[in-house]
This record gives sequence, structure tokens and C-alpha cells, in this order.
Amino acid sequence: MHEAAPVNPWVALAYLVAGVCFILALRGLSSPATSRRGNRLGMIGMGIAVLTTILTHLPGSTEGWTDACEVGERLCPDGYPIDWASAAEILAAIVIGAVIGLTTAKRIAMTAMPQLVAAFHSLVGLAAVLVGVAAYLNPAAFGISSLVVPMIGEPFQVINPISKVEMGLGVAIGAITFSGSVIAFLKLNGSMSGKPILLPGRHVINLATLAAILLLVAQFAHSQDAWPFWAIVVLSFAIGFLLIIPIGGADMPVVVSMLNSYSGWAAAAMGFTLGNTAMIITGALVGSSGAILSYIMCRAMNRSFISVIAGGFGATDSGGAGATAIDRPWKRGSAEDAAFLMQQAEQVIIVPGYGMAVAQAQHALREMGDKLKEHGVRVKYAIHPVAGRMPGHMNVLLAEANVPYDDVFELEDINSEFAQTDVAFVIGANDVTNPAAKTDKTSPIYGMPVLDVEKAKTVLFIKRSMGGVGYAGVDNEVFYRDNTMMLLADAKKMVEEIVKAMD
Repeated sequence: MHEAAPVNPWVALAYLVAGVCFILALRGLSSPATSRRGNRLGMIGMGIAVLTTILTHLPGSTEGWTDACEVGERLCPDGYPIDWASAAEILAAIVIGAVIGLTTAKRIAMTAMPQLVAAFHSLVGLAAVLVGVAAYLNPAAFGISSLVVPMIGEPFQVINPISKVEMGLGVAIGAITFSGSVIAFLKLNGSMSGKPILLPGRHVINLATLAAILLLVAQFAHSQDAWPFWAIVVLSFAIGFLLIIPIGGADMPVVVSMLNSYSGWAAAAMGFTLGNTAMIITGALVGSSGAILSYIMCRAMNRSFISVIAGGFGATDSGGAGATAIDRPWKRGSAEDAAFLMQQAEQVIIVPGYGMAVAQAQHALREMGDKLKEHGVRVKYAIHPVAGRMPGHMNVLLAEANVPYDDVFELEDINSEFAQTDVAFVIGANDVTNPAAKTDKTSPIYGMPVLDVEKAKTVLFIKRSMGGVGYAGVDNEVFYRDNTMMLLADAKKMVEEIVKAMD
């Protein structure tokens, strides 16, 4: 066995610069005002990392090398003959991927971003699995074999035990990310019911499967047999499906950020396996930031973080899916009524929700806000952390419609203003405005922070019909209050009618 070749300082510096760019990118993405700069820094960092990796890992032939040469070492006396055929395949794959990415980015609607994010997470997980499989089948090519034992026929390459643990965990996390993201994509895309699918004994099955995967990783690290490695792959794919299937649509924002975290840890594990600093840094950043975001969102939804990542813990076979609205008196309004009330107001707070995303009403909503400003009305937008189907869903849609960043406020920054507001205009947001979260201890959303829209002088609530309920399966008592006027229609159509009534 040769001694490890020294690390090129320029390579280490390039990966360090890429890591700094990733950290600054995350910082920039924490605010809509700096999100574009954050995206640019992220792209620059990834460009540096990819280019550095390509230049330092171009496939070559060892033909004619001396015994003193290390694979991948650039100081060999006989040079480093590049295998241009393999290099062309790598470059072709990069070009194909870039074309698919650019085409997808240009064509995808902003309302479909949750599905796109879930699909991307699945690809990251699958890539981790494929890299792990390739490293297992040919460890010497990845520089992770500790020695070569002569055997009858082909020599047997023994993998370092620590590398086997990293490989096993990386493959497991990657497979879970892939299959879980596929289920999340199907639910978000409407190809699969968003209702929880609760299997009998699911908790026992999930825990037993996870325990089996950990035992198989230990067995693989000890023996390097083929059967525990492939068993890890199969069981991990299975547990990914089992973990996400019981999670209902209401928890999808947490699931998206959770899968984001999983994809990061999978990349970090593969980075350790391959000895790639850039992958370790990137994976750790994505994994930790995704985990923190998941925790924050669980608190915002009054969910247990452990119960969500365990997959459907706390879910019941009854509840939201079969719940119906309460038959109580309520007031119905028209677009003309809404236009008159808002034009006479000093301040209007707009609360967007998933109904706005479905109707793609964000552009009409911004036009309505501009009209109100022309009449001297202060317009603000209140965003709940889990409104929509993914973290920041409402922020993305409002940004697409060119709503000024200064008009958009998070829950904790604007909730106290509802009591001094003339009109709260709610468009397709149900559970996040339900006062039952503060008063009804038997409610499934009890304890979840909500927007205090009921404190406004008048509440205008856009909803398709009175027959439906939110994801949590509970009716919203705001619908029946004396200061509430229900505007029953498609969100986009109703807002457009309100805009016309303002002319």
C-alpha cells in the first residue's frame, strides 16, 4: 500500500473559498431582500467546487507510470495521460444535466416549486446511493481501500472499516431521501392523496426497520460481505416510503425541509467516504440548516420534531380527512362590498395562504394592493411560517408578483397590529388563522401560533365554499363571527373582481 499523496494546497484553498460562498449564500437566503445575492454566491461556490473536482479527478491511464506514482498524483515523472474518452463522457453528462436544469427552471411555475424541491431532493439521495454503490464495487478507484489481498482470480480489495461505516450510512440516508422525496413529490403534485396513509403497526415496523439498518451497517463494517450492503440499500428504500406515507398534507412544509436535511447528511457521508472536503462542507451546511429549519417549523405548527421525522407519530386514523364544517349563521359579501370596505380603511393586512397558490392569485393580489395604495391605504402582508406547502412558499409567490419586500412581515412582527387594523384580507389561509389554536385544548392545532385576524375591525375571508375545512380538519370559527364577511369564489377571480370594483 502506498502512502497517501499530499493534498495540493491550491485545491484545499479552492474548496475553502467554495465553502465560504455556501455559508454566505445561506446567510443571503435568510431574507428576501438579499436572496438573489445569496443565490449568486451559491452558484459561484458550486462552480468553484465542481471545476476544482473535475480538474483534480480527470480520468487517466496508469500505463507507463513508475512504481513511485500515486493514483491521481500530478508529479509523476512519466506524466499523467488523460483518458479523453472518459473525460468526454463526464463533460457530456454535465452538459446534459445543465440543459435539463436550465429548461426546468425556466418552465416551472412558482406554484409548483414544492414539487420541484422534492424532486431535486430525490436526485441528491439517488446520487448518494449510486456513488456509494460505485465505491463499494471498486474501492481502489475512489482511494478508500486499505490493502489488496491476493486471492484466486481477481485480488480482493479490503475497505477501511471507518470508510465502510461512512459508506453504509451514506447509502442508507441517500436511499431514505430518494424514496421519501418521491412520496412527497407525488403528494405535493396531487398524484397521490395528501391524506395520511396509516399502516397497522407502522411504528413497530419503522423502528424495527431502522434498527435492522443500523445492525446491517455494523455487520458490513465488520465483514464487508455483499449481502449486508445490498440489504441496507433495499431496506433504506423501503423505510423512506414507510416514513413519508403516514405524514399528511398539513405537515408537508416540515417534510420538505426535513428531506432537505437528509439530502445534506447523505452528501456529507459520501464526502467522508470519498475524502472530498467540498462535499463534507456542503452536506454539513445543508443538513444542519435543514434540521434547524425543520425544528423551527415544528414549533410553528405545534408538532413534535421527533414525531415528524419518525413518520406519522401522533397521527390518528380519524380527524382531518373526514371532518366537515359547522352549520352556523354567517355573512356573505360581494366584490363590491370588499372594495368599498378596503378603500375606506386606513390599513389593510393581507394574509395569503395555500388557496392563493392554487388559484395563482398573487399577481391579481399585488394589483389590488397597488390600487389600495393609490387611495392612501397602508397595505401590509402577513406571512405565517407554514402557510403553503413548503418553507417560504408565500414569500416566493409574492416575490414573483413583485410585491415590495418592505410590505411583507412575518407572524411575530405583525401579529400585534391586527387589533389596530381596519381590514384583515384573508385569501385561502385556514388553519393558520384559526383561533381554536389558542382556546380549544382538544383541537389538533392547539398551541400552534396563528395570525390574530379576528382582532381586526373587519375580516374579509376568501374561500371556495363553506363546506370544506383546512388540512388539520377543523372548522374555523372566524367564518361565523359578526365582523367577518365571507367571499366565496375562486381566489383569483374574486380578487380580479375586487380590482375592477375599485376603478
